[in-house]
Order: sequence, then C-alpha cells, then structure tokens
Amino acid sequence: MEIDKLFSIPFTGLKEGKHQFSYNIENAFFESNPYEEILGAQVTVDLDFVKKSTLMELGFRAKGILNVACDLTNEPYDEAIDTSLNLLVKFGDFYNDENEDVLIIPHSENQLNVAQFIYEMLVLAVPIKKEHPGIADGTLQSDILEKLEELQPKEHNNSQDTDPRWSKLKDLLDN
Repeated sequence: MEIDKLFSIPFTGLKEGKHQFSYNIENAFFESNPYEEILGAQVTVDLDFVKKSTLMELGFRAKGILNVACDLTNEPYDEAIDTSLNLLVKFGDFYNDENEDVLIIPHSENQLNVAQFIYEMLVLAVPIKKEHPGIADGTLQSDILEKLEELQPKEHNNSQDTDPRWSKLKDLLDN
C-alpha cells in the first residue's frame, strides 16, 4: 500500500492556486498494477494541480521510456513516450467517473489518489502497433525474423519462351 500513499494528494490542506507534483514511474508501479504489455518503465510524470473553491484541475504530463514487446518478433524494446492528460475534479453527492474528462468525488473526500489516472495515461500511450526499431533499419537479430525470411515466398525468373499460362501453374507448385 506504499504506492497508494505516494500518489495520494491531501487537497484539504492545500491553499487555492497552482501546485506542482512530480512522480518517477518505474517497474514497481506496474508490479502493483499488472499490465502485460508494459515490461518496464522509466517515466517522469509532472502534475499541475490547480485548486479552486468548487473544483480542481489536474494536468498530467508524462515523458520517458516504456519497455514493451514487439508485435512481430516478441523482442523487448524501449518505446519513447510523451503524453498528457487533463482532468477536472468536481464535488458531488457520490463518486462518478463515467465521463473521462470529469471526475465527481463526494464532498466528504479529503484526498485524491492519482495512481489510476497515471496508469491509464501510460497504458494509452503504448502504440497500437509495436514494432522494434531494429526491424526497419535491419539491425535486429532474432530467431523469429530468420524463420520469417526463410518462409518468405521466393521470386522466380520466368523466361520469355514459356507460355504465361504455364508459369501461373508453376507458381502453384512452388507454394
């Protein structure tokens, strides 16, 4: 529960105005919130917390590196991220997080835990298609890539003397 304390902001003791918080997100953060896509992290999250009399504005900004597995080769690599999230926190009779941009918390609350918002922001920062940079520049050495190259269809030199109808049938035999 140490992580819960680290990410809890006791807003009742804060004066109105802008406050800044900074969090270093590392592997331990994802051990408490397991997400199989993220293997490791070195991310700095800066939070601009603006307290007003009837609401609070939160502006998250995350920069750093997430270690993820490539979709093609399953090789781990570091994906640079730079993302942000804005959240408005209002007070109401009960907790309501149905709107992704507005959070309603009960009037009786005296602190806000931002760990879940940081977690969701980082998970959404992972690209849909994760491709190791070594694939594009040809520097990645992987057993899977070697097997894919081995199984790749081979090109044939068709001579001009062969009837094109027969060459189409030969392609079927080769595959």
